[in-house]
Amino acid sequence: MHKSYRTGKLVTPVLHGVDLDIERGDMVSIVGPSGSGKSTLMHAIGGLDRGYEGTIEVDGHDLHRMSDVELSTYRNEKVGFIFQTFNLLSHRTCAENVALPALFARGKEALAPAEALERARGVLERVDLADKVDALPTTLSGGQRQRVAIARALFNQPELMLCDEPTGNLDSAMGRTIMALFERLNEEDGITVLVVTHDPKIAAATRRTIRVQDGRVLEGSGVDAPPAPAEDVTGPDAPPVAADAPADVTADAPADAPAGETTGAPPATHAPPVAADAPQGVAPETPADPDPDPDEQQEARR
Repeated sequence: MHKSYRTGKLVTPVLHGVDLDIERGDMVSIVGPSGSGKSTLMHAIGGLDRGYEGTIEVDGHDLHRMSDVELSTYRNEKVGFIFQTFNLLSHRTCAENVALPALFARGKEALAPAEALERARGVLERVDLADKVDALPTTLSGGQRQRVAIARALFNQPELMLCDEPTGNLDSAMGRTIMALFERLNEEDGITVLVVTHDPKIAAATRRTIRVQDGRVLEGSGVDAPPAPAEDVTGPDAPPVAADAPADVTADAPADAPAGETTGAPPATHAPPVAADAPQGVAPETPADPDPDPDEQQEARR
């Protein structure tokens, strides 16, 4: 997948050749510096952005091939969105906010207003807000408002939950509470949870962390995954290495580098033998003989 933003003739690449698999029922975090493309990637997965090249498949369906109606149905029925700023309607009660997805339902998924409010009450109970059904969002704390937003995302029983900095406006204690709720929903309902975050503690609460940097995705089990061990080259064909040279110096090109292009220092395996105590790149000088033999000097003059 590739994604660029165009402003007139100016093209700004954001995502470069992203190749990523997320298994059903997984709980994954995406981390990276601001502007690295992590939210752009999440919006594309959620069907909010179709201006990309490549393919995004969710549950076997290519989002690019969906019509506008099909994509709208996908967003409303299959995906639950949670944002940093809650995005609640201040003049509507908590139950009415949670029931908003019912306004966009079509066909057999459509609910009567009374049924929608009844379902909203049940979902609010799941996030421990049964006593806030008729309250306005302006009367709630930040953590409570985010739980209302989570309840709204759960209204249509989604298979995928996309969370963009869901704890960004909360203190650390409430952030842990929200993540515990995500874990419970993931384990009990089997919902696939994808969390975009800057907070390494939030990322550590997920089963898998993906780092987005410079528009490329680096997949691993943690934010700072340990490097792979250097290849062990031994035997008569092994090249000589200085005694004090690092054992894990390599210069492999990244998988997505153009043919013939490498990064880093040249491979250490092509370096000539170096004396253990000589500075790198400087050949040791041969010391002068302190007591030259007179006969050898006379023979040399001849």
